[in-house]
Amino acid sequence: MTNTHRAVFLDHPTLDLGDLDLSPLSNTFSELQLYADTTPDNIIERLRGVSVVISNKILLNAATLAACPDLKLILIAATGTNNVDLEAARAQGITVANCQGYGTPSVAQHTIALLLALATRLVDYQKAVADGQWQHAKQFCLLDFPIVELEGKTLGLFGHGELGSAVAKLAEAFGMKVLIGQIPGRPARADRLTVDELLPQVDALTFHCPLNENTRNFIGARELALLKPGAFVVNTARGGMIDEQALADALRSGHLGGAATDVLSVEPPRDGNPLLANDIPRLIITPHSAWGSREARQRIVGQLTKNAEAFFNGTALRVVS
Repeated sequence: MTNTHRAVFLDHPTLDLGDLDLSPLSNTFSELQLYADTTPDNIIERLRGVSVVISNKILLNAATLAACPDLKLILIAATGTNNVDLEAARAQGITVANCQGYGTPSVAQHTIALLLALATRLVDYQKAVADGQWQHAKQFCLLDFPIVELEGKTLGLFGHGELGSAVAKLAEAFGMKVLIGQIPGRPARADRLTVDELLPQVDALTFHCPLNENTRNFIGARELALLKPGAFVVNTARGGMIDEQALADALRSGHLGGAATDVLSVEPPRDGNPLLANDIPRLIITPHSAWGSREARQRIVGQLTKNAEAFFNGTALRVVS
């Protein structure tokens, strides 16, 4: 249902790589202007006379909002709300809605893919072939890197919501036992183990919880030392929950069997990162791509559309401010 609302998408290539159907979203507005990128110098000009703004990562601070009196709705093309001054939006009467749960299948399969790659030493064997080691082997197979079966192993989860539950289901399909950790700062539960209780029991550890003041660097050198020798660590949640220098040191020491992360504390890591050093063994880094399947990104388009329609109909859907 098209209405008279003008809308702009300030950074649409962060969502659409040219492979999405944006028609459900564009048909919701009388006009939808797409911008490849937006800078602080042109954001206010682009929001002039606009009632709806869609943004993935472009900062919408108090000064910008104050300069845009026509703005009525902010649609965040992601779950995180840190790019919007929610208090300023609330004070100005601007509704803010985000997207939720769109990437569960994509992130869950990426998490397990990273765990499998660590357990099977996939990267090492691929490199061995590329380097010609198999071609010069004395027997028909090359087994230089120890392979670990997930069957019978224990997975520890920090975060057991929609995403953590999906990862647990996949892990159980591989025959793993799943234990759930108590996230720092949350009320204790009988079915959650404290950090110190959980870590010594698990063969692999994955993260599916938010980054906040309670979870920032809550896994450091002491906690990593509590893990079993040879344990795997996989983070597809947010960078900064694991002390990155401590993780690099634990890998160099050989205490961990391997680690994989889709996230770093600062992204993109233009100024470097302890985990980007070229001497860290058994480490896989992917560029915050776990969420980015075409299906997941199309779900975001659908949720943005539904959020806008709900607002126009006078109801609330995924409203965060």
